[in-house]
Amino acid sequence: MISVEEALARLLAPLEALPPEQVSVAEGIGRVLAEDVAARRTQPPFAVSAMDGYAVRADDLGDIPVTLRIVAEIPAGAGFGGTIRPGEAARIFTGAPLPDGADTIVIQEDTERDGGRVEVREGASRGRYVRRAGLDFAEGDVLLRAGRRLTPRDIGLAAAMNRPWLFVHRRPRVAILSTGDEIVMPGDPIGRHQIVSSNALGLAAFVTACGAVPVLVGNAPDDPDALRRIAAAARGVDLFVTTGGVSVGDHDLVRAVLSEDGLAIDFWEIAMRPGKPLMVGRYRGTPMLGLPGNPVSTLVCSLLFLKPAIDRLSGLPDAADGLATARLGAAVKQNDRRQDYLRARLVRAADGALEAVPFEVQDSSMMRPLAASDCLVMRPPHAPALPAGSAVPIIPFPGGALPL
Repeated sequence: MISVEEALARLLAPLEALPPEQVSVAEGIGRVLAEDVAARRTQPPFAVSAMDGYAVRADDLGDIPVTLRIVAEIPAGAGFGGTIRPGEAARIFTGAPLPDGADTIVIQEDTERDGGRVEVREGASRGRYVRRAGLDFAEGDVLLRAGRRLTPRDIGLAAAMNRPWLFVHRRPRVAILSTGDEIVMPGDPIGRHQIVSSNALGLAAFVTACGAVPVLVGNAPDDPDALRRIAAAARGVDLFVTTGGVSVGDHDLVRAVLSEDGLAIDFWEIAMRPGKPLMVGRYRGTPMLGLPGNPVSTLVCSLLFLKPAIDRLSGLPDAADGLATARLGAAVKQNDRRQDYLRARLVRAADGALEAVPFEVQDSSMMRPLAASDCLVMRPPHAPALPAGSAVPIIPFPGGALPL
């Protein structure tokens, strides 16, 4: 058996970011930039008012109150062709361009209008409530870097930069093949000794959450010819993932059958729990990840191995070294020679510290505790028993929110 760290390194070594493609900025959410993005305009492109009020000259506000003559009204999207001269003011609204000659905004709450004149009752320093040109960014500024997964905030920024199109890495296509006579899809007739399949659908959801495109090729029964036929449907994808059938039982056919059909295996056992029978190789030239059949093992291994593989194909930079930490909310016993990943809830203790509370039962077939988990507590090989309150490394599940 090899270590988790070596297994991950060997899985990722041959993988490269997929080629770029062009998408509209409106379709960029969740995509990974393939190039740096520079602004095509200055924002704001001219000085604008930050408030509703009056554009004035600060020099006219030396003695308060003062009455000024209103010479223009400037809404957002319009301008004033003239110049504000001594003793004059322009009614102005938020976002409207500051007229020539004016250098200050007096908010409307500090004024009293009477027809064509306005009395200013509170002074304002030069530049007050004025957003200068380029306050946000200037044309040519590189604001979004290659390798960034675009958020809704990034989409808004790219639009403000006047970038209607973006070059992003192609989404990885991930084929998913489940195996076993004993499983049926949800809603299908269930035999006396069969179980409902959760792995394929859980994996598809996980792949989608990681920004890739799942391709469900079907469930292969424990029949070599059927397995070969269904596996052939995975052609043309970027990553081929199987679940089940990679151990050493008589009905674990994936390793034996596909090895006769173009599968080159790198390794297939890892010193970890859950997830010892995990296989990595290439099937007819396509990178392949063989996951265990137990539902919890499948999704734990997906977090540890499938997500980094998808991230690499998607063009994301490698994750920074080092794990997050939390305080144990319950004691844990000494670990054996396999690296262990305990499913745990995250809670906020009375003193504000983040605590990880492992579930009492860690059976790899139990989906309910996994769904209720916020993180994995990582226990290195031969780690000693630890009391509650000890600091431990954790791996949060993607998309989860930390407790307030």
